[in-house]
Amino acid sequence: MPADKLAPLVSTEWLAARLGRADVRVVDGSWYLPTMNRDATVEFAEGHIPGAVFFDLDASSDQSTALPHMLPPAPAFAARMGGLGLDDSSTIVVYDGSGVNLSAPRVWWMFRVFGHDATAVLDGGLKKWKAEGRPLERGSATPGPGRFTARLDQRRIRDLATLRGNLATGAEQVVDTRPAGRFGGTQPEPRAGVKSGHIPGSVNLPFNELTTATGTLLTPERLRARFEVAGIDLARPIVATCGSATSACSVVLGLELLGHRQVAVYDGSWTEWGGRDDTPIELGPAGPAGS
Repeated sequence: MPADKLAPLVSTEWLAARLGRADVRVVDGSWYLPTMNRDATVEFAEGHIPGAVFFDLDASSDQSTALPHMLPPAPAFAARMGGLGLDDSSTIVVYDGSGVNLSAPRVWWMFRVFGHDATAVLDGGLKKWKAEGRPLERGSATPGPGRFTARLDQRRIRDLATLRGNLATGAEQVVDTRPAGRFGGTQPEPRAGVKSGHIPGSVNLPFNELTTATGTLLTPERLRARFEVAGIDLARPIVATCGSATSACSVVLGLELLGHRQVAVYDGSWTEWGGRDDTPIELGPAGPAGS
């Protein structure tokens, strides 16, 4: 399927009808915080969508930094994806087992930021797939090598210096998808040495508020309303952030469905900002329009 014909979100019905096709590849992008007491690798072996390969977010991120889930160099990403049997011609469908789009949108965004636009998120993920009684496969995957090309699009990424500058200019809205307690500073961060609170002037929109009880993404109408209630102006550029730039990509996915493409991800996210002594931190809930 040509990249320009693939929507950013596909249904379980869509995938089931194409499962087993050589050009459609399924990627399990499950990842969980240590506090969640879940092992994505073990869960993959116990049952995954037939033909899926396990992405391993930690191993697929930059190994040269202590910051979690930073984008790796393009050659490293290309080599790892080729090792998963993925090709430049592959139509890739990513899912996770969280039921709330915790990590699948990050994996989807990584493929797209490295130039592979023929990538979609499975709406409802493994939770919906299982609820519908669809087939599962056990064990590990051993794909043959693929030929995968990666070219990083820097326009979709923001760094610490850019976020510092944005404090003065306010040129881009900063949307933080962490839970309200961590954003407001009333709950601790799950990572040692990282303070709670938020980047001054940022808006809080917890990522799990973008999905329904069945794990599917909100309809475009409900998504638009949820963004507006959070004080986000959909006519202005947006930078998404969270703890490690993982759940932040749920906002990117939602905005993509609404046709809003002036959005980037702060890759260092709160682990970088809240782990430093020279960055200002704001406590309490966001004010009107994120002020």
